[in-house]
Amino acid sequence: MSGRRAGLGLLAVIAACTGRQADPPAGAAAPGTATTGPVAPPTAPGHWPASFGLGQAAPPARIAVLDVDARPDGMGLPPGRGSVAAGELVYRAHCARCHGATGTEGPETVLVGREPGDSFPFARSRANRARQTVGSYWPYATTIFDYVNRAMPQNAPGTLSADELYAVTAYVLFLNEIVARDAVMDATTLPQVTMPSRGRFVPDDRTGGPVVR
Repeated sequence: MSGRRAGLGLLAVIAACTGRQADPPAGAAAPGTATTGPVAPPTAPGHWPASFGLGQAAPPARIAVLDVDARPDGMGLPPGRGSVAAGELVYRAHCARCHGATGTEGPETVLVGREPGDSFPFARSRANRARQTVGSYWPYATTIFDYVNRAMPQNAPGTLSADELYAVTAYVLFLNEIVARDAVMDATTLPQVTMPSRGRFVPDDRTGGPVVR
């Protein structure tokens, strides 16, 4: 039964109990009168208030907590530094349980691996998605720092210090044979790392239609 029919039926019951004809709800047809179309919605108030009084202005300190993105050119990277050796300790403590002792075992995302000859088969076949490691796919080293800072470790994201983030980034780069064992990463050196896949991505400059570069 539709809501309108149920409402009119209830009015009929009320009228029978009180001995008088109940007034129909606003917008409803009077009893015995056929409807000719949909009922018009209620009209909006004459004017809306300037503010509903919800929320509050975000203070600069709160914005700073969320404004942590690290760009490919290094803008947004915080002060700090970390070596490959220090990063190995961070990795063992916070990363190995999910990504494997050497970054190749899993069970979560495999971090380490280079396609033979630095080939780049991903544009040709979706079957190679499992091989999209840091060493074979990611175009920017700063992405490692940025992502780990936001989302890792999975059970306690945001708990690593800037020094620990730089260190574990250095270690992951080392495992992928991108930097040397004595490398030290900071806001200056990290953006200078040339990733194997940096030149294999192009800006999406499509202007509409089915054009795909």
